[in-house]
Amino acid sequence: MTIPQDGIVSRIAKPLAYSDVLSRIDCIIRPYWWAVMLSIISMGLVAGAEAGIPALLKPLIDNSLGLKDSNLSVCWYMPVAIIGLALGRGLAQYASSYLLSYVLNRILLNLRLQMFKTMLRAPASFFQRETASTIISAIVFEVNQVLNVLMTVLVTLVRDSLTVVFLLGYLFYLNWRLTLIVAVILPMIGWLVSKINRRLRWLNREQQMLTNQLSYIVEETVGGHKVVKVHNGESYEMRRFAHMSQLLRGYAMRVAISGGLAQPMTQFFASIALAVVVAIAVIQSTNDQTTVGGCVAFVTSMLLVISPLKHLIDINQPLTRGMTAAELIFGLIDEPVENAGEGRRVVRAKGSVEFEHVSFKYGAVHQPTLYDISFKISPGEVVALAGPSGGGKTTLVNLLPRFFDPSAGRILVDDVSLIEYRLSDLRKQIAFVTQDVLLFNDTIVANIAYGEQIDYKKAEAALHAASLIEDVSIMPAGINTLVGNNGMRLSGGQRQRLAIARAIYKNAPILILDEATSALDSESERHVQAALSVLMRGRTTLLIAHRLSTIERADRILVLDSGQIVEQGTHTQLLRQDGLYANLHRIQHRQNTI
Repeated sequence: MTIPQDGIVSRIAKPLAYSDVLSRIDCIIRPYWWAVMLSIISMGLVAGAEAGIPALLKPLIDNSLGLKDSNLSVCWYMPVAIIGLALGRGLAQYASSYLLSYVLNRILLNLRLQMFKTMLRAPASFFQRETASTIISAIVFEVNQVLNVLMTVLVTLVRDSLTVVFLLGYLFYLNWRLTLIVAVILPMIGWLVSKINRRLRWLNREQQMLTNQLSYIVEETVGGHKVVKVHNGESYEMRRFAHMSQLLRGYAMRVAISGGLAQPMTQFFASIALAVVVAIAVIQSTNDQTTVGGCVAFVTSMLLVISPLKHLIDINQPLTRGMTAAELIFGLIDEPVENAGEGRRVVRAKGSVEFEHVSFKYGAVHQPTLYDISFKISPGEVVALAGPSGGGKTTLVNLLPRFFDPSAGRILVDDVSLIEYRLSDLRKQIAFVTQDVLLFNDTIVANIAYGEQIDYKKAEAALHAASLIEDVSIMPAGINTLVGNNGMRLSGGQRQRLAIARAIYKNAPILILDEATSALDSESERHVQAALSVLMRGRTTLLIAHRLSTIERADRILVLDSGQIVEQGTHTQLLRQDGLYANLHRIQHRQNTI
């Protein structure tokens, strides 16, 4: 079975070198350098305590256990030293853990805020390119991968590295000849880890991509559950999910195989070194070149060095996972944001709108969606856009709030180019109601006043104008009733009228209605049309409707076909021209009479 790839694979993640990722992480950590330094000092104390254990064994064995001239004073200070060492180690370990948790949770907060801020300011093309599951994964889940890397790297590279250094230093102090054997093994282990590390990073990147694809399949199935059920698509979706899950399992097993090789091979090399050391130590002991305590302390130090050394090897797999996650996170943070405009302020626009030779095409598409569009709307004029589907009507109105910028030409509001306005000020001048209604899981009044201060009287007036006040009045909590996820507790017509009430509440000088009455029954539409006719007085209105009966009263109708204006005029004038508009009107009239 073929799985479609276009539109699923994330383009957020950009391959980065280890040095680049670590440099970015360093910049994030730098504001908390004091806590990191205190944590490093604490971890250094923990590492020193590890090396102190064999250091206590040597005098204990040489001076106290089994020797005739035993020093009884050792019997008294040794237990106290052991307790003191354990207490100091425990306090230092707690301090390092607390300080690291403080730093990492601050970083988690900052990264999530940065990513969410970038997402809010990203252009519309970003949301067309990326799936919701990929964005959610980056902001909610992948950031934890990076934090795990930070924790693992800091703890392992500091505490375990210092432990290895202290133990090796003590080993060198005890017997430098035997220590050289350990020093020969370490470069071999380092070479082995570097080879495994490169493969693991590639595998983790592929695994992350497949995880995003699996999330996308779940997202599509949940969103389209009605279509799946009606068309008996359960078996198809199950096959699709199972296929992707099998691919993901295969990559997970490859990661497990590659990552699992590091530890046993490291232990094998370490056991060779240990065997050689034990053999030589026994020979030296028989020749009186070392004491029993020195031999025990050396072997104990070697055994103690294996655990932190194993931790240094085990860092490889989470490190590669975290680096791959960091690519996704930093890719989202670095995502280009909308052009905020040149900063020209506007409190309330008069409402004139002009398109000057505007053309537009999506991305790398060769055929323009709009081509050489020119027209002007006077303040308060109602202009309707008509024409067959795919003619470019919705694309045209999406250019006005600067969801997209024209490929050529320019758009003006009050004789000023859109790019000159401050983006937030420009969008305050526009109320937008689309055919795809989006409601937030909040109260009715909060949805009406979204983005503004809640005024209950103003909200009730908007509900009256949208012919929704009677429906709301019989709800359990009235205007404070929760609408559910995307308004699932409301009917289709109620959701549409609530979106219209939101536009009425905003009271902007420019109004865009894209199929705003498409989900209304005849009675509701009659009330809403009456309310909209009052609302549109003194406001510039761009109206899109496939039902031509809803735009007959427009001051002017622009007919778009294949991205160009082919006709324009009033309803009566266009019928007389007997062109595309008249043909569409005859077809709809014929359908309505059947």
